[in-house]
Amino acid sequence: MDNVISVSFAEDANAYEALTNLKELDNQGQVDLAGAAVVVREEDGKLVIKDEVGDIGYAGTATGGAVGLLIGILGGPLGVLLGGATGVLVGSLFDLDDADDTDSVLEDMSRSARVGHATLMAEVSEDSPDAVDAAINRLGGTILRRPLDDVEAEIAALEDAQREAKKAARKRLHEQRRAERKEKIDAKIAELKAKLHIGRPVGAGSS
Repeated sequence: MDNVISVSFAEDANAYEALTNLKELDNQGQVDLAGAAVVVREEDGKLVIKDEVGDIGYAGTATGGAVGLLIGILGGPLGVLLGGATGVLVGSLFDLDDADDTDSVLEDMSRSARVGHATLMAEVSEDSPDAVDAAINRLGGTILRRPLDDVEAEIAALEDAQREAKKAARKRLHEQRRAERKEKIDAKIAELKAKLHIGRPVGAGSS
């Protein structure tokens, strides 16, 4: 099964050791590691890549897999929202009936990347979670595992939501500017009418 994992550790050094362990599992054929990275979340919310294996496809490149997309989203403007209303937004996009289910996959992933701490993120294909779990548990890591399909579905949903939000913002801005122009035009017309005495009754003001 293709999964995306996010692993947090009490000791940052263990994240780098876990990255090495995943690479060894890949070399042994126990898992297929598509890409992995150790990241640290800064105070401003950005995720900084400290180490990586494979082609994670970061910074908008066309290659690589879900890890690069995940880091780009969780460390970007949308990632800031993931601790709040974005989970509800994604849930509404999928027409979830139960409000308790609106905590999104990406929201969970974002919460696992704590400020000032190293987090391991990886895309792995595994027949069972046993090999990865054993390697991580030895290092005291806490694993968050989600199906790749679910991660990609939410990434696509967020992209659609962002596009619609931009479209709505442009529409509101256009309407606001049009209203402002109409107000200025109406004011100018009223000023001209006043100067030309248009609309005053005939003989008004005469003795």
